[in-house]
Amino acid sequence: MTGVTEAQIIDALRGVVDTDHGKNVVDLGIVSGLVIKGGNIGFVLEVPAREGARKEPLRKAAEQAVARLPGVTSATVVLTAESPGSKAGAAQPAHSHSHGPAVQPGAKPAGAPDVSARPAIPGIRSIIAVASGKGGVGKSTTAVNLALALAQGGKKVGLLDADIYGPSLPRMMGITGKPNSPDGKRLHPLQGWGIPCMSMGFLVPEDTPMIWRGPMVMSALEQMLRDVEWGELDVLVVDMPPGTGDAQLTMAQRVPLAGAVIVSTPQDIALLDARKGLNMFRRVDVPVLGIVENMSYFCCPNCGHRSEIFAHGGARRTAEELGCDFLGELPLNIAIRETSDSGAPIVASKPDSDEAKAYRAIAKLVAAKLDRDAAATRMPRITIE
Repeated sequence: MTGVTEAQIIDALRGVVDTDHGKNVVDLGIVSGLVIKGGNIGFVLEVPAREGARKEPLRKAAEQAVARLPGVTSATVVLTAESPGSKAGAAQPAHSHSHGPAVQPGAKPAGAPDVSARPAIPGIRSIIAVASGKGGVGKSTTAVNLALALAQGGKKVGLLDADIYGPSLPRMMGITGKPNSPDGKRLHPLQGWGIPCMSMGFLVPEDTPMIWRGPMVMSALEQMLRDVEWGELDVLVVDMPPGTGDAQLTMAQRVPLAGAVIVSTPQDIALLDARKGLNMFRRVDVPVLGIVENMSYFCCPNCGHRSEIFAHGGARRTAEELGCDFLGELPLNIAIRETSDSGAPIVASKPDSDEAKAYRAIAKLVAAKLDRDAAATRMPRITIE
């Protein structure tokens, strides 16, 4: 059976009508960045900023319309908001069979602000996102241990848990209690292993579900980022929510990120989602610092035999294909899981272990990239008059 074609997708989208305008999304010209990779389809719907919060049903309808086509195994639609000054209605579908972005390198969704336009956080020198295209790949464990490894390397580090629906930072860092707010306006972060931390998990009971829509989530993230007394930090590590939906894209657009670290496991299905995460950051002008391969291999603690349970080397090959750096491999190890569950991350509790050394090696590469980029921005400009 032949794969789905661009014409079939466009025809299906002609049946998705924006009731606010009485036209389908194709005739409105809001479909862009169409990517066809086998049975996996992805594209963007670009809407005016004032309508962004109300267009989630339209996004879902477009996603469902394409998902119903024969030969489609998954459909991913990202909603982006055009600013009033952006060029409305001119976006056209772009077809690509490549692994890379569906647009030219450096292109970004309409309305995505330039990095320099994203308001900085006073006192924070660099903000990095630790992200993944899907859950279950060890992103939060990587973020926590990366933050601790950066601190051991001499950086002043903070840690923000941006996963509103599934906050894991309190348990992983062994922190209990609620942050104080002496003036009722700004929060003081809680400390864990010498690092200031903020998470929605500090503010609600662990078993309470967060039944919030996108705008409420973004408001909470903005408060946890900008209404917290972080102090002077070299690096703020943000543990991003998994996936590439509205919350992740908006976070990437609103926060002045110095770069992103993509975490993936080695198997193909995980790497497919990792590509989506990487391309999302590229589309909004956020540098990708590199890819980490988590659960890369397993060494038997009794005999030392090495097994590559989830395959091996896929993240390195993906990094080469996409033109970004490969930061390193992390093993599948029971000690990493046990120390994370107990609130004593392995970099802090077992700093001499091979696993902690692997995290520190990755942190060293990330720190060098941040220092290099910071130095480049401070380079004097010579003007000849």
